[in-house]
Parts: sequence; structure tokens; C-alpha cells
Amino acid sequence: CSLQADNREGLTCVSIQTFPCTRDILVTWTKGFKCSSVEGKDVVSMLRKSIKKRGDFDIDIVAVVNDTVGTMMTCGYDDHNCEVGLIVGTGTNACYMEEMRHIDLVEGDEGRMCINMEWGAFGDDGVLNDIRTEFDREIDMGSLNPGKQLFEKMISGMYMGELVRLILVKMAKEGLLFGGRLTPDLLTTGHFETRYVSAIEKAIQQLKGLQKAHEILTKLGLEPSHEDCVATHRICQIVSTRSANLCGATLAAVLRRIKENKGVDRLRSTVGVDGSVYKKHPHFARRLHKTVRKLLPDCEIRFVRSEDGSGKGAAMVTAVAYRLAAQHKARQKILEALKLSHEQLLEVKQRMRVEMEKGLGKETHAEAAVKMLPTYVCSTPDGTEKGDFLALDLGGTNFRVLLVRVRNGMRRGVEMHNKIYSIPVEIMQGTGEELFDHIVHCISDFLEYMGMKGVSLPLGFTFSFPCQQNNLDEGILLKWTKGFKATGCEGEDVVNLLKEAIHRREEFDLDVVAVVNDTVGTMMTCGYEDPYCEVGLIVGTGSNACYMEEMRNVELVEGEEGRMCVNMEWGAFGDNGCLDDIRTEFDVAVDELSLNPGKQRFEKMISGMYLGEIVRNILMDFTKRGLLFRGRISERLKTRGIFETKFLSQIESDCLALLQVRSILQHLGLETTCDDSIIVKEVCTVVARRAAQLCGAGMAAVVDKIRENRGLDFLKVTVGVDGTLYKLHPHFSTVMHETVKQLSPKCEVTFLQSEDGSGKGAALITAVACRIREAGQR
Repeated sequence: CSLQADNREGLTCVSIQTFPCTRDILVTWTKGFKCSSVEGKDVVSMLRKSIKKRGDFDIDIVAVVNDTVGTMMTCGYDDHNCEVGLIVGTGTNACYMEEMRHIDLVEGDEGRMCINMEWGAFGDDGVLNDIRTEFDREIDMGSLNPGKQLFEKMISGMYMGELVRLILVKMAKEGLLFGGRLTPDLLTTGHFETRYVSAIEKAIQQLKGLQKAHEILTKLGLEPSHEDCVATHRICQIVSTRSANLCGATLAAVLRRIKENKGVDRLRSTVGVDGSVYKKHPHFARRLHKTVRKLLPDCEIRFVRSEDGSGKGAAMVTAVAYRLAAQHKARQKILEALKLSHEQLLEVKQRMRVEMEKGLGKETHAEAAVKMLPTYVCSTPDGTEKGDFLALDLGGTNFRVLLVRVRNGMRRGVEMHNKIYSIPVEIMQGTGEELFDHIVHCISDFLEYMGMKGVSLPLGFTFSFPCQQNNLDEGILLKWTKGFKATGCEGEDVVNLLKEAIHRREEFDLDVVAVVNDTVGTMMTCGYEDPYCEVGLIVGTGSNACYMEEMRNVELVEGEEGRMCVNMEWGAFGDNGCLDDIRTEFDVAVDELSLNPGKQRFEKMISGMYLGEIVRNILMDFTKRGLLFRGRISERLKTRGIFETKFLSQIESDCLALLQVRSILQHLGLETTCDDSIIVKEVCTVVARRAAQLCGAGMAAVVDKIRENRGLDFLKVTVGVDGTLYKLHPHFSTVMHETVKQLSPKCEVTFLQSEDGSGKGAALITAVACRIREAGQR
């Protein structure tokens, strides 16, 4: 054990395991140990139990370390090329640094991990039977664990002297030594010790070696002749040389594997070695080195003797473990602020409900953060709609123009053709005239593409930004979101801006029937398939929701009968400070450096435009604290927006190996380890899970309000959903659904994924409006 004081006034302990273990579970005893009721048990638990039973001191067991690993760690402290640990003493074993991609028992495929070989069991399956001798078999049969550790029994210090004794006995019985005379001592197991082999071979001059052999044989009750001493000396040489050669051959196999793993032409590596046989036998180390170099002529192998390798190495492992544990604790403390409890989520749900009421109220609407905007969408498709409609979909960096053909009767259905156009950043943040001229240019290109340049069609405009609607075809832009900043638009009717741009172009004319929020379009699209759909949700670049509210609660609009779809604009939830207790320093940093600081705070915690940036800020903080990437921040990681939200989806994909996570990080200029990749994956998981839970808490407030509006004990409702984050992230939808179920147990909520909801929905709303208009004219 290696001991050091810790901050609990107890002790830190590392158990040095010199027996085969998996996860601290003793697989089998070796080296003559045979204590009952230990094999198959957790040795750390047993040690802790004994310490507690004693009761006069306290120690914290941090790690269980094999002695070969300790040896490698000790030598690796001085020589960074050391990647193999070897013990040749009472027993024998080796460890080495293996590539993670080859270790199927452990998750991850990049970086390296130390493997405890337990090579003493080499040959237990019979692969060494052709070189095992009758003496090896006799030793094995007389051991405490026959059939096990066969390789160890051929080379280690516990058995070397016994091998020599058995050979001497056989030769004596055959009259080849000691005049055929045997003594009780020579016939007693263990009386010819391995240290005798070292002592006999140690003498520089052969005469002195023979004298030492004579002295040892005499102690065994023999009267050896000169020839007996020469023979004994030679037997010791043969046995110890075989041991060194076998050890060298297996070590060469390990080093050859390391060379092949690295794919280098010439391996330069260091082997850390400990053990009494290696250190005390006069020729063992030299013979071992010679064998390795003979078998690996294309490698430069250095051997470093460990000084108290197992104990010192274990202390070093403890130091590393303590450092890693402290770093893990520091990271978890930071991430804890992003992990929301059930009680916190219930509180978010309740606060959303309060803000919804404020937005609906005539007197409280002006200061409400969640605006609850009337959409003037009061009817859903009844199946009689038909005709061709043009739809525009503006809600992010991509703008779409669609031709939607609605058919009724037996051929009821919707056929769509669309084309996607990009909106450059300079136009998003230029003037309003430039933005709407660009939109009309895209419409012109689409009409020409479809061969419909001279046709005048009803148009539905999906405009996915906060608007105050006074009619279905009028939308006053309240504020830009999602990175848009075009001047001269806020406070203006976007339908008029579009019509003015169409007139400026003087190529075609369109009948703008409806301006529609993308959440409303999504709800209408799903409502075309499912009559229970009364809620729309978008979780993509931005986030928003809408639902069918009772007209009696929509105080901004005259009338008490029926229902109207309300565009919540819930992205602004928290702009009044009501979420400050759960916002973190990372949320604050993202908000302060955004184009609209202080606005859309809820959206900045849950939507695709911001999650990657939250993760980047956390990674930056971890790195500055030395908790990640070895404290080295790449220039690319310092760049805002460089960690895209799509990386979260890729990194959290269950089928994605850590090697691919590492390639994403390398793309950001980061030199990473396996642990770094695991940490980054955890950060992505925490950030995405919080986003899904917050989204679920908001949705729980919506469905509960619908249920209470109607005085129902139980509500069955469908939510139409669209958005890249919801669709592409591997776990977002599952976590969100679970959260809604937990927070709204009296609602059975079905989530229906919308296919092209915003564009198709705008056309359907336009179709409904045209149907109602035509009916009114008749």
C-alpha cells in the first residue's frame, strides 16, 4: 500500500494486486495463495470491511493496481517511452499499452489503455505442451492449482529452484549423480530454493561457482563429487536460461504487437521491469535482453529497472486517480446547474402558465413576455378545399417557394413542388427593401422554373417571426429573431412589404391571402391528417408553439364564441427575468453576445441556433480550468458559432463511435484523448437533455391549459411538430415526450411529426380562407 494524507484526516490507500482481477474481482489465486472464499469476490470490498472491522483508522481506497501496471507507471514517470511493464519474481506477468480500438470489452475506439496480460496462464489451453517437460508436469501436478499458470511455472522464481531439484532427483535415481544416493532433504519439495540457482551462477569464476554448488549440496545432506558440482552448475544454467528465453520470446510478441499497432518501421520503446529473479539472478536480465533483440532486430528496446515499482507506481496511479476524480467533481459541479429536477420543471411549467395568462389579457398584454398573438385562423380544413396555391416559407437562412395543389373528393390529397433558396447573411442583416427584393427574385425564378410566370395565384406567406395580426392577411413584425436584422421592417406590415417588392419588379401579381406563423402551418398540416391536432410546435433553428384557444380568453379580439389559434411566441419566455434562477453563466454569455441581447431567452436555452454555442462556452470554461483538452484552447474553439448544433446530434448518436467524436473535435483544431471525447459527449447530452426538458415543461403548460379550458378530467390531444432539432437529434424527442407525460399526467398527448408543415400549412390556410371567401361571396 502507498499512503498519503487526504483532506478528511484519513488515509489514501491503493491496493497492489498481484493476482488476476477483473473490476477488482479476484479471478484466481496464484503464487501459492489458496485462501478460501476470496476467488470471485471484490477484494476492495473485503479490504474495506476489514478496515472497518479494525476501527482504529480510516483510509480511502482509490484504485486497485496490478504490480506490472505499477512498475510501468513508475518507469514511465522517468521515461515517457515506457509502455510495457514486466515482473519476473516469485511469479511473472506483463502489461502494455494497447489501442482502444482493439479492446472489445471497453467502450471507445480511440486512445490507448493499459492491459494486464496475466500471461502466467499462457499454455493453460495446451498450446505449450510440445515444449513442456516431465519436470514441468510434475511441478504442476504437485502445485496448489494444477493445470493453471503453466507458463509461470516454467519461468518464475517460485518454481525455478524446484525444477532444478526434480532434475537432480531423477539423475540421482538413474545413477548419474551423487553415486545414486538420495537424501531426505533432496527429496523434500522446496528445499532447493531459487536463490540457490542465483548463488551458484553468480560466481565470476567457475571454480567459485562449483564451490558454492558443493556448499549447497552438502547442506542437503549430499556428498557431491567435483563432477556432481559441475553437473549441478550446468543444470542451473539450463533451467534459468530457458526461463529467460521463454520470457524474452513472449515479451518480443508483445513489443511486435505494439509496433504493428503503431504502424512504424522501427519501434523505439522502453520496458519497465521488476522482480527478484530479474534483479538478483546474475545472468537472467542479459539473456532476456539478448533474446528480445534477436527476435526483434528492427526495434530499439530499452530496459529500465524499477525501484519499488509496484508501490511507487500505485502511489502514482493514486495521484492520477485523485487528480482525475477532482477534475470530474469540478466538471460535475459546473454541469449540475444545467440538470433540472422534477420540482424545477414543474415550476417552469407553472411560470409558463402565468405568462400565457398575461399575454392573453388585454390589460397585461403590453408588458407580457409571452405575447400570445391572435392569428385569425379559426377554421381547419373540412375536405372541400381545392385549387393551386403558392406558398412562401421564411424562417431561417433558407427560403422556400412552393406550389401546392389541393385536391378534394375521391382524389383528396396535397401535391407539392418546391425550390429552396439561400438568404446570404448580408441580406439578412441589410435593409428591408433588399430582403424583400431578394424574396421576390426567388419567387420569379420559381414561377419561371414551373412554367407559370403569367399565372396569378392565391399566396400564403409563412413568416416565422413574432407578428401582431389584426387580420389573416396582415402581420406587423414586432421584432426580428434567429439572426435576422434587416432594417425598416420592425413595426411594419410584412404583407405590404412583400406587395411593394412585387410591384417594384413589375413581372407578375399575386393575391396574398394569409400571413402564417410556421407553428400554425405545422398545426394545420397535421390537422389535415389528425382531427385531434390542436397544437403546433417548432423546435429547429428557433422554437415556438401555437394552440387553439377559446375565443372568450383571447381578450385582444372581439367575440366569445368558438376558438382561435394563438401564436404563443414562447421564445421570449423569461425575457422578464422569470427564468433567471435556472439560467446559467453559459446562457448569459450566449445571450450577451447575440444579435438581440436580453430577448428570446427561452429560445436561446432550447433551440438549434444556440445549443452548440452553449456547449462551446462550457468546453471553453472546462479548458480554461484545465479540466479538458489538457488546458489547451484552439483558436477555432474561440470562434463563436464554430461548434454547430448538428455536432450535438452527431456526437450523441448511439451508433457513433468515440473515434468519430474525436474527428469532429479535431476539425475544431483540438488534440483530444479518449477521456476528452467522453467528456464532450457528456456535455452535449446535458445541454440537449435540458433543452428537451424545458421544451416539455412549456408544452405541458399548453396541454393542461387546453384541458382546463374545457373543464375536462382527461384530455386527448395531438401536437404537430416540425424542426430539425426535434427530427434529427437522436434523443431530444424521447426526453421531451417523457417530460410532458410526467408533468401532465391527465393528458394523453400524441406527437405527430409534420412533413413540410410550414409550407404546406400556409397553403392549406390559404385554401381554407379562399373557400370561406368564396362562400361569403355567394
